Amino acid sequence: MIIFNVTTNIHESAHDQWLKWMQEKHIPEILATQKFSSARIVKVLVEEEMGGITYSVQYTTDSKDTLEKYYLEDQPRFDREALELFADKMLSFRTELEVISEH
Repeated sequence: MIIFNVTTNIHESAHDQWLKWMQEKHIPEILATQKFSSARIVKVLVEEEMGGITYSVQYTTDSKDTLEKYYLEDQPRFDREALELFADKMLSFRTELEVISEH
């Protein structure tokens, strides 16, 4: 199992709009690609020196191959929309994680 993690710091002025968009539009549309079996959004409980509020969105998929298909087939349009809506109000980075065991 692979977790595709997107960590985003969102400026306070765009926070409410961004969170609503994530929960009601963005995450459901990513799940609709059928490349991920689940998603969760969690708040990072560390105050950032640069300000803003930080979240981690974790999408679970079955394999690295499926994630690569997402990168090729879907991610560019999702990135474009996020940039159009929140360009100078957010900063994101991605991490790929492999689940070794669950207890």
